[in-house]
Amino acid sequence: MATDRSIVEDWLSEFKALSETQLSGYGGVLDQKNTLVPALYSIIQDPDSELLEPVCHQLFELYRSSEDCLRRFTLQFLPELLWVYLRRDGHSSGCIEALLLGIYNLEIMDKDGNSKLLSFLIPSLSKPSIYHEPSSLGSMALTEGALCQHDLIRVIYSGLHLQRETFTAQNRFEVLCFLMLCYNSLVVYMPRSSHRAVCRMSSRLCVSGFPRQQLKAWTAPCMRVLLEPQFMVQMLAAVYHAIYNGEWDAGREALDDILYRAQLELYSEPLLLGNAMKSSLPGSAPDGSQGRKVLQVEVTPSIRRISRCTITAASIRRLRWKREDCFDLSSDAEFSLTILPGRHAPQDPAANHEPGGRGSLTVTYEGRQGGGDRSRRRAFPLRITQWPRFLQGTSAFQECTSPKPLRVMLTLV
Repeated sequence: MATDRSIVEDWLSEFKALSETQLSGYGGVLDQKNTLVPALYSIIQDPDSELLEPVCHQLFELYRSSEDCLRRFTLQFLPELLWVYLRRDGHSSGCIEALLLGIYNLEIMDKDGNSKLLSFLIPSLSKPSIYHEPSSLGSMALTEGALCQHDLIRVIYSGLHLQRETFTAQNRFEVLCFLMLCYNSLVVYMPRSSHRAVCRMSSRLCVSGFPRQQLKAWTAPCMRVLLEPQFMVQMLAAVYHAIYNGEWDAGREALDDILYRAQLELYSEPLLLGNAMKSSLPGSAPDGSQGRKVLQVEVTPSIRRISRCTITAASIRRLRWKREDCFDLSSDAEFSLTILPGRHAPQDPAANHEPGGRGSLTVTYEGRQGGGDRSRRRAFPLRITQWPRFLQGTSAFQECTSPKPLRVMLTLV
């Protein structure tokens, strides 16, 4: 403890001697101080430490700077600060409360002092991404509403948030949820010590004061902490990243504790998200790496995973019609064709055409090349083996099954 105290005191005095020009490169200096982060954690966890107030003030000064690395250095301690604050140690939560409110008020305002309006993009599931392939979601009916929303990208706006001078029962979790949202937006830059801290915070907040606490290694008496579902959702987002980035065991334990608390409180949103996360996890950490980098995504989908339901002009050009019977027109629901019968009369009008009889059909498609005004036309002779029920018995059916070819214009947009 004495060593941690001396390390923190040296850091406090060192920062005061920095000039404005030296502050820009101070983030690299902090990264080289391997003993500073554990020492700061020990100070934050000790409610009787005299250095807690100057440390909180120092962390706020770092967050006020315009350097992203200094802001991330302060933000890595957010999970531990939240646990100490929600634990409600009255004599030590004053400076931590001021630090949390200061970070919140800085985040909701831009450089000009105006309230920020946050926007989030919700991508369309009809387009492939590194997270999903549309073909694996099953076929979708091509209704008019589905076609209108094919390329629709929804934008969700969040704000405007009000400035807060103190915590109340009404605004406490509004502020804390926003702080966790800021943490999750930068969670990829956080060190493993911060990932470990967010798992520890989640477990302790969810089981403190409940019988499950007796099963933990820490048995310090703690009162039950009031939690709201939105805050638990933010905890799940942070824990999910920690599970796949080095904290497999601690992350799984935190996930189980969050689900335990959500079941007791009957919170639907944490239950839905937590159970989905738990169902998607493998049974154990692969490669013996304790979960390090086990979340693998495929940046470019392979050819086999590309949806086969989409028909484009390029796919028609590449297709060589290897099979003789390449079209199955037996289902009225799958195909909706407009048959334009030609002027060729059947050679034998009295001929009895079987439903499975063979005929010839020439499909001519035209499409634009390169988005210009030029059109390309090409004819594909097709042999039809099974005809739609809605064509049987009609004049179009008689002409289609006749030896004379029938030409159909297929326009590709």
